[in-house]
Amino acid sequence: MENQMKKRIGIAVLGLGWMGQAHSRAALRISSLFPDAEFKPELVVCADVEQGRRDRAVNDFGFARAVPGFEEAVSAKDVDAVWVTAPNMLHVPMIAAAAAAGKAIFSEKPIGGTPAQTVEAYNLAKKYKTHTGVGYNYLWSPLVIHARELIASGAIGRVTHYRGRFLSMYGSDELGLLTWRFKFAQAGYGVTSDILSHSVSLAHFLVGGIAEVTGMKSNTITHRPLPTGAASHYGRGLPTDPKGEVENEDFASMLCNFENGATGTFETSRSMVGPESQNAFEVYGTEGSLSWNLEKLNELQFYKREDGVNTGYKTIFGGERFPFHGAFAPGMANAIGFEDLVA
Repeated sequence: MENQMKKRIGIAVLGLGWMGQAHSRAALRISSLFPDAEFKPELVVCADVEQGRRDRAVNDFGFARAVPGFEEAVSAKDVDAVWVTAPNMLHVPMIAAAAAAGKAIFSEKPIGGTPAQTVEAYNLAKKYKTHTGVGYNYLWSPLVIHARELIASGAIGRVTHYRGRFLSMYGSDELGLLTWRFKFAQAGYGVTSDILSHSVSLAHFLVGGIAEVTGMKSNTITHRPLPTGAASHYGRGLPTDPKGEVENEDFASMLCNFENGATGTFETSRSMVGPESQNAFEVYGTEGSLSWNLEKLNELQFYKREDGVNTGYKTIFGGERFPFHGAFAPGMANAIGFEDLVA
């Protein structure tokens, strides 16, 4: 489709930290990855309190302008869609402003820092009847979509149990800085909202709604070095630095019952040493099972019970025959990565 025939969508990105940068890069790739799309995104304005990030928004990502306050960005007449990529506790005021201004909204999870804030954001979207989306990007992994198709087809029989886990080590260093992710006033809950939410979204996508849960949470590292100025949660302090208290959980686990009668177990941690980003699931049925791990996102393990024969698991490799894969990496031998899922 010729560019002049495409609908222009002006985008405001609120927050240019790690995730804001990832989404900005994704916006720049959309037209080349999906040339038949009926729209063309345009990075119009970025809002961030840090001057250095505002400068980078203009110089590196090509935003037309950058402002310190989100209110100015959201109210701009040349903005059609707002992407919320700021710390969790800022999600609801940003969503409220965008919804009232009649903008479409894409927000990073977990949509606020507490369940009450998530419900508030949901009610705002209903009130203003705005188009919305949430950053559960792992759902768009081609092999996750294929796993869903296999389950729906009955390939593994009736689902009896689901195991989800998201284990990461970004918070495993005791000298990792006390950034906003570890403070309740800015992040709300900890690993429960931050990465367990991804595990639950995958479970909903693959198996269905959850009827009841019971769980526990704990902290592995209770105090961290205080940062000086803006800092990434990958930043590191010194043993002699003053420390502050971690205000949300490092670890959480839960047992659940699904609405369809299946059982489930979930485990998540930001402080385990070893896993880089082990967002994984196992789905067990009466006739087989499936397993997938983000650390090997181009591989899906599939076990199918045959009459009297133990065939073992087979590996299904990603390729252009699966949804969306070919747009990013044409050919059977080419893999996709995390930022492809963001796009």
